[in-house]
Amino acid sequence: MAQNVEYDLLIIGGGINGCGIARDATGRGLRVGLAEMNDLASATSSASSKLFHGGLRYLEYFEVGLVRKALIEREILLRAMPHISWPMRFVLPYHKDMRFESTTPTSRLLSVVMPWMKGRRPAWLIRLGLFLYDNLGGREILPATRSVDLRVDEAGRPLQERFEHAFEYSDCWVEDSRLVALNARDARQRGAQIMPRTKVVNAERFDDHWRVTLEDQASGETRDVSAKMIVNAAGPWVSEILKGPLQVNSRDGVRLVRGSHIVTRKLYDHEKCYILQGKDGRIIFTIPYEGDFTLIGTTDVPHPDASTLPECSPEERDYLCDFASGYFERPVTRDQIVWSYSGVRPLYDDGAVNPSALTRDYTLTLNAEGAPLLNVFGGKITTYRRLAEGALSKVTAHFEGLGGDWTAGVALPGGDFESDGFDALVDEICLSYSFLTRAWARRLVRAYGTDARNLLGSAKTAGDLGEDFGETLSEAELNWLKDHEFASTGEDVLWRRSKLGLRLSNEQAARVDAFMQG
Repeated sequence: MAQNVEYDLLIIGGGINGCGIARDATGRGLRVGLAEMNDLASATSSASSKLFHGGLRYLEYFEVGLVRKALIEREILLRAMPHISWPMRFVLPYHKDMRFESTTPTSRLLSVVMPWMKGRRPAWLIRLGLFLYDNLGGREILPATRSVDLRVDEAGRPLQERFEHAFEYSDCWVEDSRLVALNARDARQRGAQIMPRTKVVNAERFDDHWRVTLEDQASGETRDVSAKMIVNAAGPWVSEILKGPLQVNSRDGVRLVRGSHIVTRKLYDHEKCYILQGKDGRIIFTIPYEGDFTLIGTTDVPHPDASTLPECSPEERDYLCDFASGYFERPVTRDQIVWSYSGVRPLYDDGAVNPSALTRDYTLTLNAEGAPLLNVFGGKITTYRRLAEGALSKVTAHFEGLGGDWTAGVALPGGDFESDGFDALVDEICLSYSFLTRAWARRLVRAYGTDARNLLGSAKTAGDLGEDFGETLSEAELNWLKDHEFASTGEDVLWRRSKLGLRLSNEQAARVDAFMQG
């Protein structure tokens, strides 16, 4: 056995899968290092639709196991992080001419047994799908599905008059990039070494360990570390890491699918979301976002390679605007868009032709031809914790005396309060720090939960928090993000640890960046 091996596990990739595995592994007693070449959650994990959801549409692909697994996880996660995840209601307007995506197994089955439907999606099938959605996962916290009369319900007001009926069901919001940062923070508190902006540039494999060269992306300096096992959780780069630094051939791979979103000025006044079905059979969501905006997405477009920066194309913007305009009384136009973002989903390549049909489940492969290597292909944010447990079940055979599964029900930092206790916690913070406006307190509790008290410390006035950078962002908060959440640039703060980039001026954003890099 090699002497002085620094890590039991070296994890490549600082997205949700890598950080979730780091947290789980460290909590079982392993020595863990995690290397991420950019900021944490700088790629796919900050560019999702920001939902913990079972994936209603996956039922049409008969992915019942995936949906059930995700639905069970939904409430486990809701309890563990009530500051960054909360229930939302989704309204599915129904019209008799709605159609299936033509390639789904359900569509093909109905075209055989009910050819007169000619691809239309019947209301009874939607009700059946929602019944399964309500009952597959042992729902306890979230309210059940109900039928909605759009002629009298508030959800009908923004919609075109032709939509008279709808179904309403529950799913959960999650602050995706904060989820990553909190998993990384918890892992570090338990003993992991988290190394953002550190790239794996080479790896040499021996029988019982790996020697890995890491490059600091700021200084260009390199250093060698050793690990008993590597976990390749590089997301869109998983295949490139295999073929490049790790020098391993594998038949497994991913298909890269770009999902783009647009953010518009607020389209309606209520707090419900819509799930809309298009003429092409696909679905998109419209979601109330950051108080004054609406999030619309997503697309499914093949993406050429991981090195190509994903951007929302003009065609995708038009597609999403036209899609939503087919439902809302007031058309959604390009001039309403205030921001757009895109992420590349690394979906396990199961041979499906249509990008929408590719499985959203994950695949874990173990290569033990020498020091062991675990590769993570695919996955979705809702099942990240289960994926980490699955990864550790494969790791366990190579390490003696490890603890068992432990993360279910264990709160992330700041999440140690009841799932329905958000407003009460805001009340407590307002009482303890009377200089805060309620909106300011709500923002802090949404971001930091019970840690808002630690961030605010002994402050008696707003001035005690140091320099004001605008929109309630203080010097004390920036220092907290530096010290506890691995942030080092203005972009880290304004677009990943928060979304205050939507509100700050260019001058204010530049001041934030100068402070973070000063």
